[in-house]
Order: sequence, then C-alpha cells, then structure tokens
Amino acid sequence: MREYRHGKDAPQADIWTGRATNRAQWVLALVGAACLALGIELAVDSAWSNGIAPLVMSVVGCIAAGLLVIFGTLAFVHVDLRLDRDCLEIRCGHIGLPRRRIPLSEVVGADFSPLVTPRHWGGWGYRWRPEMGTAVVVRRGEGVVLSLWDGHTFTITVDNAESAVRMIRARLRGVTPGSAR
Repeated sequence: MREYRHGKDAPQADIWTGRATNRAQWVLALVGAACLALGIELAVDSAWSNGIAPLVMSVVGCIAAGLLVIFGTLAFVHVDLRLDRDCLEIRCGHIGLPRRRIPLSEVVGADFSPLVTPRHWGGWGYRWRPEMGTAVVVRRGEGVVLSLWDGHTFTITVDNAESAVRMIRARLRGVTPGSAR
C-alpha cells in the first residue's frame, strides 16, 4: 500500500509507506533449511558407532544452525518504512521483527543516500557501527539517513528514498526537536 504521490504539486498524504526487498536472502534461507534437514536426517538415521555424544552434538548443531540461518535471513528479506504525522516505524521481515519506532520529535533532519551497501555496514541486517550509526540494510541501493537530536544517525534502505526524505522534511517543519507529542 503506497499512499504517496510524486511531484511538488501533489498533496501531502497522511501516511507514506515504502519497502525494500532482497530476494537473494531466500537462497540463504534454503541453506538454513538444508542444515535443518541434515540435523533431522542425522537424528533419524543414527548409525553412528562412535557413541551418542558426537551424534547429539551433530544433530543439535545442525538444527540450531539451520534455525538461526532461517530466522536471520527471513527476518531481513524486506524492510518496511511507515511514516505518519508523528513517527517513523521500521519493521523487518515477515513478522515485523526487529522493529524500531522513531518519533519525529527526535529527528533533526533527513538526507537521501544514493548508495547504501551491505559492504559498508558489515553485511545485511540490523547494523551498528560506532563511526556511522545504526542501519537496517536489506539490499544495495538508495536509502534514507536520519539525523537524530542525540547526535546519532539511522539509515534505512528503502525504494523511493527521495520521496521519503521530502515527506520527512515537510513533516519536520512543524515539529520542535526533543518535544513530546
């Protein structure tokens, strides 16, 4: 559901939504499913002659690795950004976790970044780097960089980031930084 319009003459919508998707994450989810299947196969076909401890460690290791990879990749298949009159809400993946809600009263400014890459942030996902701030990176491409009143930055990869920045800037004109709404 996209409720924004392009152009300077378009009326300001109450809600702006955007999304960025990374279909390559599905390949990693398949790798996680394969690890999970291997763990189950080891548990069912336990013809190990070296004892029970190596078998249990292998089964538990494969199942744990499989579940971690599946959750980690499916959590960052896409990111949704929702901007209303009071706040920005960032939700990741199909279940919406991790999630972050940033009141506009905590935002000082918004900038467009034409190229946000996982390489600069250390990979896909919810990232933090002391010199760069926090980011939700699900793919390489354009993004929104928020400057927060406490001096931190928050970057989100999202399609049509320029439109999001225009909308955030328009909303910030009527908000006093640090004030509660």
